[in-house]
Amino acid sequence: MFIFRPRPISLFFLIGSLIPHIVSAENIWVPSWISAQQPVETNNVPPAPGLSGRILRQEVQLSIGGDALRITFSNAFGNEPLGITSASVAPSTGEGGMRAGSIRSLSFGGYAGFRISPGETVTSDPVNLPATALERLVFSLHINQVPAVLTGHPGSRTTSFIADEQSGHMPACPTDAVRVTHWYFLSGVETSTTGKPHAVVILGDSIADGRGSTTDAHNRWPDHLARRLAEKSPCLAVLNQGIGGNRVLRDGLGPTALARLERDILSVPRVRWLILHEGVNDLGADVAAEELIATYKEIIRRTRERSIRIIGATIMPFAGSFYDKPERERERQTVNRWIRDSGEFDGVIDFDAISRDPETPARLAAGFDGGDHLHPSAEGYRRMAESINLSIFTD
Repeated sequence: MFIFRPRPISLFFLIGSLIPHIVSAENIWVPSWISAQQPVETNNVPPAPGLSGRILRQEVQLSIGGDALRITFSNAFGNEPLGITSASVAPSTGEGGMRAGSIRSLSFGGYAGFRISPGETVTSDPVNLPATALERLVFSLHINQVPAVLTGHPGSRTTSFIADEQSGHMPACPTDAVRVTHWYFLSGVETSTTGKPHAVVILGDSIADGRGSTTDAHNRWPDHLARRLAEKSPCLAVLNQGIGGNRVLRDGLGPTALARLERDILSVPRVRWLILHEGVNDLGADVAAEELIATYKEIIRRTRERSIRIIGATIMPFAGSFYDKPERERERQTVNRWIRDSGEFDGVIDFDAISRDPETPARLAAGFDGGDHLHPSAEGYRRMAESINLSIFTD
């Protein structure tokens, strides 16, 4: 990380955000929101004139609350430095708006601007902004240098806004801002909280990423799980590391699950449980069940070495989709039998059993099918989360 434009923040700001009242030995930093980073494909880059010299506003929904925040930005796949002149955060008022009176400027080593070298990430200083579970926050970035290869998360299912730099960090987002349904550079939000916070993280593909869910409604199945846990276990965060089109062991969209295991799961602090729900794209690429199972075993071994409990989720039906072949269905059944019966996992979530058509088990039930016979509907995602026995997350 290289700091540029060294403009020290005022003493008042330092007292208000870098040394907030919540910093104590009893508080623990825990990830509350996270997004799996990948190179942004050409069809998902911002429209002209791009991001340089512009304001980018992005909304996320936390899973658990806390007394302060730290925000991480990523240039993991960039081929050039990423430069941000200033950044701020506030509770969302919708449509890219930031709640007046609650806007907090971010600092990085005491400076407003920062630069991220290719392959690196940077985390802000603590900012004194209490947040509640499931609260939606808006992050506003004033960007002045953009790499040709962007790092981000195209499958945000959430509207971001790109506006002229003159709009600054005003509460309201300009009505003529360009809208895109992608996240760029924003990779994580931590909250400072008391108690014994932990996290459950999902390693998955487009079904975790929420294809077929409702834009801006935050109704993927991990979102619904977060809502359920917020009522039962307010110190248990839900972190979604799904990437649309992702595969376990062969190249697809984004790094494979095996390749990103260390970065997206094992190195994330406070993770106690991992839900592994990925493999349908491997089967669609004609990966044999035995090969997929062998890779699951490798993920289980490496996860257990970090004292993380791993939960296996069965692969859902896909007959009628573009993956539909009899031999692929046989491989799916082999994989699912192993997930259920091998005893390798610390727990099992049987998404196949609750989503299949009783008359034609190779197909999604009508109430689950989002229309392409592969991805669930918004209602299907809700039912997936409702099917999970929350006792699986007890020590």
